[in-house]
Amino acid sequence: QVQLVESGGGLVQPGGSLRLSCAASGISISINTMGWYRLTSGKERDLVAVITPDGGTNYADSVKGRFTISRDNAKNTVYLAMNSLRPEDTAVYYCRALGIFGVYWGQGTQVTVST
Repeated sequence: QVQLVESGGGLVQPGGSLRLSCAASGISISINTMGWYRLTSGKERDLVAVITPDGGTNYADSVKGRFTISRDNAKNTVYLAMNSLRPEDTAVYYCRALGIFGVYWGQGTQVTVST
């Protein structure tokens, strides 16, 4: 059974930082493509960052230079370090795994950037 358990969301002031964690079980993050998505408005989750098994990364233009995706294979955990946060970064952030049998999603964690 695949589970993606997220943590680290919360309320932060503009310009602040947060670090999100996605602890995976039932699937290896080292051999599967992992990503972070966010839901602001509308019906679709937007891609924020992706990391591939070879360590390659890709970011949405809006977060380049501010967000960093990384992983700890020993802990089977993926991270999203968010710096210089802006109010428009406010969203529910989701961890996603692309596995051999399909796509798996975490439960989502709320990030609110506000004074």
